[in-house]
Amino acid sequence: MPKVRYESAGAAAVLTIDRPERRNAVDPETASLLLDGFRSFEADDDARALVLTGEGPEAFCAGADLKAIAEAGPDVPLDAIESVTSRTEGPMGFTRLTPSKPTIAAISGWCLAGGLELALWCDLRIATEAARLGFTERRFGVPLIDGGTQRLPFVVGMGRALEMILTGRVLDAAEALRWGLANEVVPEGRHLERALEMAEGLARFPQTTMLSDRRAAIEGAGMTLSEGLALEAEVGRASIETGIRGAIRFADGEGRGARGAGV
Repeated sequence: MPKVRYESAGAAAVLTIDRPERRNAVDPETASLLLDGFRSFEADDDARALVLTGEGPEAFCAGADLKAIAEAGPDVPLDAIESVTSRTEGPMGFTRLTPSKPTIAAISGWCLAGGLELALWCDLRIATEAARLGFTERRFGVPLIDGGTQRLPFVVGMGRALEMILTGRVLDAAEALRWGLANEVVPEGRHLERALEMAEGLARFPQTTMLSDRRAAIEGAGMTLSEGLALEAEVGRASIETGIRGAIRFADGEGRGARGAGV
């Protein structure tokens, strides 16, 4: 049975970590398969959004498979460990790459350690009421090397990010929603359905403008205000024609009162 599944679902691609017996923890083979799935998504013109999820209700992803590392014993070569941690794409598969299209994490159950870093890699996070999110690797001395230290402060602010990073505190779904770590909380079993609904909504928008705005927000996050404004102007020029056509539709009555604007 494959450890990762890539499937089409309407306008979205669904990438599923399928290791429920290990709480969907990621071993090196799984990481390579996740990278393959990411590349398939990027090459798939029909997939306008990626939904990342884990098989079963118990876990989205419990992080790197520490049990597999322990089973390898103390004689595992250091160069083998180095080859995983230093891989350009990221130890968990693709966490050092930036997707060109929207990504949504559909989270049920445990979302821990590298699993939370995978969720933070996504643009949006939909969690069930029983979801639990945190950097539990703190207690084992395992470092965050899949983008967690960089992405979490942008999502929840530096103070709250440091609280999670330093203490390893685990948030329940309600607190994750209050902090902005989860964008929505849904009943059990509804996370994938809601993520796909959101993906379909994103797919209905004019893509050129949405993607250029997304790019400006992501790339501008590490810039000064003046640099970010210049980037926004640069990437916005490419979609100005789309914007003019949209303004004409608005003037004709389409979309007034925010009708049809939600996803």
